[in-house]
Amino acid sequence: MKLRRLILALVAAFVVAPPAHASVGATIVARDVLLTGARSLAVTQAAPRFTLVGLHWQGAGSVDFRTRTLAGRWSGWSAAAPEDEDRPDVGARERTRAGWRIGNPYWTGASDRIEYRRHGAVRRLRTWFVWSPASLVPTRSPAIAGAPPLVSRSGWNADETIRRAQPSFAPAIRFAVVHHTAGANKYTRAESAAIVRGIELYHVKGNGWNDIGYNFLVDRFGQVFEGRYGGTERNVVGAHAEGFNTGSVGIALIGEYTGAEATPEAQATLEKLIAWRLDVAHVDPLSTLSAISGGNARFAAGLPTFMRAVSGHRDTGFTACPGDALYRQLDTIAANAARIGLPKVYAPVLTGALGAAVRFRARLSGPLPWVVTVADPLGSPVATGSGTGPGVDWTWNASLAVGTSYTWSISAGAGSRSATGTLGATGPAAPTRVTNVAADPEMISPNSDEVADATTVTYTLSADAQVTINALDVLGNKVAQLVRVRQGVGEHAYRFSALDLPDAVYQVQVVARGADGKEASAAVQVTVTRTLGDLGAAPPAFSPNGDGRGDRIAFSFALESPAKIKVRILRQGKWVATPFEGALPIGINQVGWNGVKRLGRLLDGSYDVQVQAIDQIGVSIMQLPFLADTRAPQLRIVSLAPLRVWVSEPATLTVVADGRSVRQEVPEAGETLIDDVVSAKRARIVAWDVAGNASKPARRP
Repeated sequence: MKLRRLILALVAAFVVAPPAHASVGATIVARDVLLTGARSLAVTQAAPRFTLVGLHWQGAGSVDFRTRTLAGRWSGWSAAAPEDEDRPDVGARERTRAGWRIGNPYWTGASDRIEYRRHGAVRRLRTWFVWSPASLVPTRSPAIAGAPPLVSRSGWNADETIRRAQPSFAPAIRFAVVHHTAGANKYTRAESAAIVRGIELYHVKGNGWNDIGYNFLVDRFGQVFEGRYGGTERNVVGAHAEGFNTGSVGIALIGEYTGAEATPEAQATLEKLIAWRLDVAHVDPLSTLSAISGGNARFAAGLPTFMRAVSGHRDTGFTACPGDALYRQLDTIAANAARIGLPKVYAPVLTGALGAAVRFRARLSGPLPWVVTVADPLGSPVATGSGTGPGVDWTWNASLAVGTSYTWSISAGAGSRSATGTLGATGPAAPTRVTNVAADPEMISPNSDEVADATTVTYTLSADAQVTINALDVLGNKVAQLVRVRQGVGEHAYRFSALDLPDAVYQVQVVARGADGKEASAAVQVTVTRTLGDLGAAPPAFSPNGDGRGDRIAFSFALESPAKIKVRILRQGKWVATPFEGALPIGINQVGWNGVKRLGRLLDGSYDVQVQAIDQIGVSIMQLPFLADTRAPQLRIVSLAPLRVWVSEPATLTVVADGRSVRQEVPEAGETLIDDVVSAKRARIVAWDVAGNASKPARRP
């Protein structure tokens, strides 16, 4: 498969380490995977030690993986289930990795090796290896007004220095979304905090989110961990259910619950957590609602969507989360949560306005005595209503209450959590400003190869506003209205793909109309060029040793307009050779190279080919990894019955056993059985590596 990179959109393989003062030693390492051979063949990769792994890939296909523990035991195969539906809402105050499908963070325990299998089109594959060692956590804090005991962020050693932005808050919480995190279920109590730390690191450093996506996490022992920063009783907007993050609370059970049900300890704690958090929001766990989608692959933006107050992640999008077994438990969990912590006040609603009549309504968890109290700015009651029954319905004559603000409360007897709020003057509307407008990347290539085909435009609003985003030409004329939407104060993001726009330099303009009718605007320049695309290398590995086999490599690329081209070879970012420089026409072009460089010989190892195309729009740059390997694999026959061999690297074996020929792919170095030969009296075997190097024949006898 082709593996392509546009430098302007590149996130190179790198190591991200925590600050020196971090006490838990959590680290994250990214490694790009060299995709060679047939898709169905396993690709093995040695890795730094890790306890949690997450895969990112490009293409419509899928990836399976398995991992090897430090003790040498391989796990079963698991699907790198895409976490795409977990990402932030469109327009949220955080970014995500554009163009990549995002896999779940998968807890493996201490491991050092991983193997992949591809299904369908997978152009690029990147793995994030997280090392998060187990550590003791302090005793959980006392319950907060009915909440189960919580392990705070400081308790699980959250790294507050990596958070990318301050939290966003929703006007209200309307429902809970239950998830599972995926990964092994046989973790220890001490490993639970390590899993939460690992997920935080993966979500922030790997996915590019502002913070850990979930609001709360629950382990199989019944421990609750505070998730996203901002306050456990506040309406913090997470990144756990794309299109439905605002107005929901995301709760993840740590582990895989496709076949296994939640443990009794986990279920009981989940019920207590849901009962408390929905009570804070005055939501009945057994109620239903219509939630307006913010937009995802399943539910278009603006679509009213049926939800239960206790929903599963799969209710919000195309995902199997939280697993079949846990999903089947949700109705029981909701019913049990509804019985915890009674009495309760549900769904308080106010209609009317000061200067006229204000009507207070709410549902109660049963026939209860209730009281509505309205107080002035000094806290003195100015009106009171009361009654008994399953609901609250009382109207306040507020004809003389103008020009100031009031507070109100609805209570339903001892032990209930009062619903509270404010009425009245809120002051003049804040002036609207648009600031911090940026585009990443600033040059995009929306052609058929889908590499860097869009940019993320981010901006900050100082007040609620009606936002219009336009594309302007170099003269400032509007050529397209891209979006029109109402947005709140804070940072927002828009994905600009330019699919319907010709190649040119544009200004992406953000116009915000505030409550006072005044407009503010700001813009950022984005270059659109489709000149360069479809970069490939054939073969993906070559052997420039002069033996006549695999001595050359050909780099191909498509040009949609004539351009000046420079083809450069790089190793770890440093120049090695320039196989070609000159003008080339429209169409598929090919540049060959035999490994010759200006000084010395080409060393074995990983390289990048970089193609630069200069046209009237600007400079397009694409980059692609390939491998130089002149060393033949080493091979020996270990036994004839069964026929077992040892090989020094991944290879294709050609076997002649007792006159019968077979061929077998070996995905990793070490010993392996020849599958189609139970035993043999005579055998001759040759190993071929991906670069075309052949081993010396191994013979027995």
